[in-house]
This record gives sequence, structure tokens and C-alpha cells, in this order.
Amino acid sequence: MSLYKKHKDILTKAIKAIHDRTFFAAYPEHPAPSIYGETADADGRKKFQGSVGKKFEELKQENPSSWVGVEESPYLQEPLNIQYPAFDTKTLIERADKAFHIWRKVTADDRAGILIESLERIKQRFFEVAYATMHTTGQGYMMAFQASGPHAADRALEAVASGYEELNRFPGAVVWDKPMGKYNITLDKEWRAVPKGIGVVIGCSTFPTWNSVPGVYASLITGNSVIVKPHPGAVLPMAIFVAEIQNVLAENNLDPNICQLAVDTYDNLITKELAEDKAVKIIDFTGNSKFGSYLEKLDGKAVFTEKTGVNSAILDSADNIDKVAANLAFSLTLYSGQMCTAPQNFYIPEGGINTPDGNVSFDEFAAKLIENINGLVDNPKAGPFVLGAIQNKMTCQRVAEIGKIGGKVLLESRSIENPMFANARISTPAVIALDASDKDKFSTELFGPIALLIKTKNTEESVALAKEMAIEHGAISCGAYVTDPEVKEHIADEMALAATPVSFNLTGGIYMNQNAGFSDFHVTGGNPAGNASFTNPEYVIKRFTWVGHRQPANV
Repeated sequence: MSLYKKHKDILTKAIKAIHDRTFFAAYPEHPAPSIYGETADADGRKKFQGSVGKKFEELKQENPSSWVGVEESPYLQEPLNIQYPAFDTKTLIERADKAFHIWRKVTADDRAGILIESLERIKQRFFEVAYATMHTTGQGYMMAFQASGPHAADRALEAVASGYEELNRFPGAVVWDKPMGKYNITLDKEWRAVPKGIGVVIGCSTFPTWNSVPGVYASLITGNSVIVKPHPGAVLPMAIFVAEIQNVLAENNLDPNICQLAVDTYDNLITKELAEDKAVKIIDFTGNSKFGSYLEKLDGKAVFTEKTGVNSAILDSADNIDKVAANLAFSLTLYSGQMCTAPQNFYIPEGGINTPDGNVSFDEFAAKLIENINGLVDNPKAGPFVLGAIQNKMTCQRVAEIGKIGGKVLLESRSIENPMFANARISTPAVIALDASDKDKFSTELFGPIALLIKTKNTEESVALAKEMAIEHGAISCGAYVTDPEVKEHIADEMALAATPVSFNLTGGIYMNQNAGFSDFHVTGGNPAGNASFTNPEYVIKRFTWVGHRQPANV
């Protein structure tokens, strides 16, 4: 049985889910023994621990020029000392180009089967990927498992399904017959979906697989070879993905260099070399706006970016303000605010927030938010695991020095003890009060657990500021709490014009940080936070070109 036939049912369900936009998950997000096996967790932890201090020799990339690795665990604050095979850019490009001309000839059916098979293999390693993610990014265990494993795999499958559907949108060949009166013109026409060439996927340090695998799989399903360039501080999670892709390629007598891993160090970065090479036609990037904007300006490339943004929460009115405060406190605290969808600017009218129990003033809401933050981080059964650890030392410094931006510091950041990791790098959320006139202070992304409570004249000004921030500086998410339908529609309409999705009135176990595969478009591509979206048709169709040939029909 071909891999396409083996996985056709999954592919069909994924395509249907893309159209329906209802809940669909091919890979269960709960790390239950009943789903993944009684020993899956222990086996994954043991496999990760066994990789520390050793060479990662799973890749099928021959003759490296050296072995490098600079990852450090945010929980241990010690080097992992995992070494990966390194190659100069010329070698990577040459191998990718040779492999491209093999891969582009493989049918869409066979590509889809191979790629889904690789995801099924990775499913068996979700726990190993989780521990690798924990100790490179600082994510808590549950987030590391879900985001880097099942959720990433679902996003990859979504890209495969989207690409497969677009590749089959038009017929491969037809007989074209045009009546001309006394005679007809009859032509044989064929159309080929021609891939662009070599793709480079540039990863980030906080979500190494979730942000990278959509681009990897979108380029591969459309026939392009791919060079995966992870962040130097978070290599192992993507190395596992690439290794399994290479395994399936090799088992099907295909060049494993169709998908390569390109590892570098902080002292010898190769990202620009790869990106600027003329042979590279596709670039996927997640990271800071400065580098993302540089990539977007490169000539002759199809570039897909997710950059920084200023996310807002607009507070107008609420049915239960305590549930609102609890929800937003969790959204801010989750993974120490190191999510691209985490809220930063909280806009609160000077006249307060209307509730059925009376008006809640700016200061009263601030107190409720802080109470919930402290209650969460000081809970030994929740705080350390929700916060996780800080990936980059610079983030801790930024949070510690947050008072320098001005405003009134309502809650200072501190550290708490992680019972499992005594040396974990931890910074709890900081909260600062600002005025709407302090625009220079809240017009940039302050990455990390930082909440800016901004006092506005009214909700209309709150919306105007949130919209301006999104248009001028980008935004990936927005939260809003409002009970009046007309005000709700005003917020929805204004933020839509700023290409920013709004999560309205979320309480309980769903947060503005979260995006669901097959349903939510992650980033819209319509404001400075990024020029692409997981996963709309444009995300895949810009990776190949339709080319038609024709000739007189043999009749």
C-alpha cells in the first residue's frame, strides 16, 4: 500500500476541516497514557536526557564541516552540550538544489503520503520533543507537549492539506475545442504546478516547531526542497522533526537532502548568507521586526513573515469582572508573556468598567488583576508550571528595569521557586499604569511578562488607540470585554480594518493567546506584525507557479 493510500483518510478529513472551520485535531493534545502509551512520557524523557552532552547523529546529512551547538536550558541555566552537524551555506544550497530536481518530480499524492507519514513518526516522539522544548525555550511541560507536538503537527497537516488542495484545484490536462464556424480549433492543453525552488525556514527561540513546521510542510508539499535554520538557542525540537522527515524520504528512495537542517552559533550566524543566495526562492521567518522587514525587501523571493506586534485588551463592560480579571491574568502569566499573542496594552476608561454589580474603577480593576496574578504565581501547584522559565536573559533584564519607561509601577516583577528546577530563570509579571497621552511608552512591543494599564477618556479612545497600534506597529491578537452589541460591532469593525482578530468576552478555560489549527488564521498578514497567515490559500499558492503548455490535438 502506498503512503498516500495509507493516509488518505487523514488527508481527506483535514481538507474537510479547512472548509468547515469547526474543531478538528488529528493529534490529541492531552498527554494521556491511554492515548500515547503507559511508558511514553518516561521513554521521551529518557531519550531527551540521553541526547544531552552528545552528538545528534540522526540526520542523514553526510560529511559535516564541524559539529556545533550552543543551547542552554532556561530551567537549569546550564549548556545542553548537544552538538549538531554543521555545513557551509554553499554545501547546503548545492545539496538542496540537487534534491529539488528530484522532489519536484514526485506527485502531489506521493508527497502528501510521505509528509503525513513523517508526522505519524513524530507523533511517537511527542514526549521527547516536549522535553527538548522545555529545556530550550523554558515552556512549561504541558505547553511544551501541546504546542511543539500535537498542535505543531496539526498545523503541519493543515499546510499539507492546503497545499494538496491547491495543487489539485485545476485539471492536469484537457482537450480544448473552440468552434470557429466551418471548423474547430482543437488543442491539447496541460498545466503544471511548478515549485519555486529552495525554501529556507528561519526559526525562533520561543516556539521552535509550532512557528516553523507550517512553512516547512507548505514548501515541501508544493514540491520545494527546504533548508531548516532553527534559532541557535532552540535546535533540538526541529532537529527531531527534520530527522523523521529524512527517515521517510530515505525509506522511499528519495534524497534526504530534500529537507536539511542548517545549524549555526551566535558567533557565526549563517541566516543572511542563506537568505540572500540567489538559489533561495522562498523564506519563512518568525522573529523580530527589523530582521523580518529586511527579509521582506529581498528581491526575487516569496517571503512569509511573523514579526513583533503590540497586542491590546479593550475593557468596556463585563458580566463578571472577576472572571475577566482571572482570564487576563492567566493570559499574561502563561509562559511568562513570551507568546506572540499575549496581551500587553490594557485600555481602561477613566470612567471605569460597567458591570451588573456597579461600576469598577480603573484602580479597582488594576487591584483585581494584580490579585489574580499574585494568586496564580504564588500557588505552588500552578505558578511555576504556568510561568515556565524565561528563554532569554535579556527578557529578565527588560522586566526588571520596566520602571525606567515611566508611569506608575503597580506590581514589580520578582522570582519564585520552581520545586523541580532550583535554578530556573523566572520573572513574574510586572504591571504599570500609564495615561493615554503616554503613547511613546506603549507604542512598541515589550516582550515578556509586562502589562501596561492605560487610562483612556472612554472606550472610543481605547478602540482608536488599539487600532492605531495595530496599523502602525502590528498586532497579532486583541481581547475585548463588552456587553453592548453596538459597541461590540464597533470594536470588531475597527479592529478588522487594522487586520487584527478580536477575542470577545473570554472567560474560563479559553484565552486570547490561543489559536486553533484548521479554524483560526494565525496572523492575518494585513498589518506590520507579519505579511503571512497560517494557513490561508496565499500561504501555499505563492510557493509554486502554474505553467501551461499546448499543442494541436491529435484527432
